[in-house]
Amino acid sequence: MDSLNSSVFDLPLQPDSARTRHETWDRHDPMAQVTDSDPDHSQNHVSDSSSRSKPSFLVISGGSGGNSICAAFENACYVLPVSDDGGSSSEIIRVLGGPSIGDIRSRLVRLIPSAPPGSPLDAVRILLSYRLPVNVSENEARAEWRGIIEGQSPLWSGIPNDRKEVIRGFLVYFENEVLKRAHKHFSFLNGSIGNYFLAGAQGFFRSLPSAIFLFSTITNSQANILPVIVTNHITTIAVELENGAKLLGQCEISHPVAPAISSDSELLSLDPLSPLDGLGEIIPQSRSNIMYSQQAKEGGYEPLHSRIYRLYYINGYGHEVYPKPNPQFIKNLSTSEMLVYSCGSLWTSIIPCLALRGVASAIAGSRLLRVKALLLNGSNDRETDGYTAVDYIRAITSVLNSQYPPNGLGNVPLYPISAFITHLVYLEGTKVAVDVEAITALGIKCILVGKRSECTPNSGIPRYDAAVVQEAFEEILSGQ
Repeated sequence: MDSLNSSVFDLPLQPDSARTRHETWDRHDPMAQVTDSDPDHSQNHVSDSSSRSKPSFLVISGGSGGNSICAAFENACYVLPVSDDGGSSSEIIRVLGGPSIGDIRSRLVRLIPSAPPGSPLDAVRILLSYRLPVNVSENEARAEWRGIIEGQSPLWSGIPNDRKEVIRGFLVYFENEVLKRAHKHFSFLNGSIGNYFLAGAQGFFRSLPSAIFLFSTITNSQANILPVIVTNHITTIAVELENGAKLLGQCEISHPVAPAISSDSELLSLDPLSPLDGLGEIIPQSRSNIMYSQQAKEGGYEPLHSRIYRLYYINGYGHEVYPKPNPQFIKNLSTSEMLVYSCGSLWTSIIPCLALRGVASAIAGSRLLRVKALLLNGSNDRETDGYTAVDYIRAITSVLNSQYPPNGLGNVPLYPISAFITHLVYLEGTKVAVDVEAITALGIKCILVGKRSECTPNSGIPRYDAAVVQEAFEEILSGQ
């Protein structure tokens, strides 16, 4: 049944800490789960009064690496990079350009409020988290996509008509943009519907923050998510290794895979100066629908031939650039109480959010940030092979103490390590060596947690969950 009174613009632009999530929903809206008649509603008011005193978190993370711990933070702003060139994002970037939205979509879906199975909100979540099949022909994937944008797919079942038409409208806009670039042969295999919706909204508004707001509003989410860079262009990272070699793009750095290239020779012979293809952005043109699974990523890796020396941004022509961070990111560094460098890929998820002008001084100079905690990974990966905990700390602080852009003065005062990291949180059984004495000598407190933490199947590697992270910050706060 369609909702007559619901509106996709019935939520505040920013989360209101003085309201519970239930209070911000339209109580006549079928998407809402709680009304005044709910016997637990009064209890929500009681718990909310205490939540107002809970500290505000600013969490720097990537997509999958930080998703599992989101429930640990009741009052959080999430900062995510826009440089991932893998998964179905790779195909969107190849054909349409623009910033990567895959990690942001993943976090937005994760932060959709829980809802009973079969409810309208659950139906929206299922649709926006759905992926088109991968082990089928391109024609079969396109046929399923056609059913979705024409409104005939069973995935629309249970979604109120106002939400349906808004979502479908931006999916149709996305389809039109793809058709304008038909010479690029867009592949729908493994395509994320949430990615398509977010990319369509970003293209329509020419604003990724506006697209994030629309996604959050439609899903009744109070998520506060910031892209680390606000841009409508392709954002690409590269690294220089200690042996002088250079790697281009997040996939090549973190988890290189063989791209699924179409048999059409036209795919690799595109005109980079086509008026529809952006400003001659040619870097991603040789990449197609890059598919990998999180399980494969965790299952093993080929180490880099040399350690990473530095990370930097490049434009579509391969020239190094020095983008400005999202002003809201800098603002939140001055208004948040707890900074979290999340678990996840160090060089491709965390450091891209730090290697930007003004970030170091904002972190070191914030008067409200009383905790700056690094969640040490349970094991190393391709980017950090052979790292100890001290190596993680020095990598972060050396990036923050670098100048963007370089000023060549050589006598600029550097911030001490403790200006950027005050606490190191590590899991019992971690595979990364932790020298507590050496870390303490750097002015950093070590917090051991995770006696009840789960391990990655078949590997015995401990991993974070929300309960373990809450345990860590309760211990940190108790010592304040």
